[in-house]
Amino acid sequence: MIGLLTVSISPLALAAYPDKPIKVIVPFAPGGGTDLVARTIALTMTEEMRQSVIIDNKPGGSTVVGTDALAKSAPDGYTLVVATLAHAVNPSLKAKLPYSQDKDFAPVILVGVSPNVVVVSANSPYKTFSEFLAAAKANPGKLSYASQGGGTSAHLAGELFNSLTNTKLTHVPYKGAGPALTDVIGGQVDVMFATASAVGSLVDGGKLRALAVTTPARSPSPQLSMLPTVAESGVPGYSAGSWYGYFAPAGTPPDVITKLNTMIKKAVQSPVFKSRVESEGLVIRAGSPDEFGKFVKAEELRWQKVIKDANISPD
Repeated sequence: MIGLLTVSISPLALAAYPDKPIKVIVPFAPGGGTDLVARTIALTMTEEMRQSVIIDNKPGGSTVVGTDALAKSAPDGYTLVVATLAHAVNPSLKAKLPYSQDKDFAPVILVGVSPNVVVVSANSPYKTFSEFLAAAKANPGKLSYASQGGGTSAHLAGELFNSLTNTKLTHVPYKGAGPALTDVIGGQVDVMFATASAVGSLVDGGKLRALAVTTPARSPSPQLSMLPTVAESGVPGYSAGSWYGYFAPAGTPPDVITKLNTMIKKAVQSPVFKSRVESEGLVIRAGSPDEFGKFVKAEELRWQKVIKDANISPD
């Protein structure tokens, strides 16, 4: 008598992936830089994969709400999240997270890295970053910097500046970039290490003066290419910026991760995507899932030290 052979077939093997819409969680409200990146990539992915790619905005908790939704999703390739710097610093800034940073996520791709821009009021006495640096060193504790909130890229960029220069800019947090920049324009706060997308029109309109970019190399963006880096302007080793990347839930099949990586890579290399992010100075990376995983771990460790040295307490 011949025995029966039982074969377990994965649901993904029964149909070509993807055979239904893909949901991309954006852990911010609509309209910001992350939302723009996700929606632009979604357009090309929809064409390439011949399936709808739907954006699901889930703001809250410094991206924790949306990230937790991803962690609790099925690992089938139909739910992704767009991660930013917040993903790497939340373990150091949050007393407790509802997910495991090391176990619940599968890296897909690092889209790119963009600089913050050091800006002052158009009426500021500082015409160059070197002048601002000299004033900060000569007047410890007397100059201030704004951010869109504690733990944001602007906050951490300022603390990294303090650490590397042995100065003490006073941090003034706001509830959003808008009110923070309003007070920089008005001179109530001296400086801000702001995202390029937030300050572009204000610099072009003559309300803010841009002094430097925070990435190690000068920006390729036509709007930012003439600005020196903080590192070349007197702070060797300085490197800070914003970034975007995609995660899937842990356990997502490797072949699905590979396909997603390929499709997103095509999207970020398209002329449409490049034109839409040009003003932000985004430097496209689009490497392998493994490279993204290593990048995020390095970011976690680097900013963990900055947060500890600055005595920023977990909330």
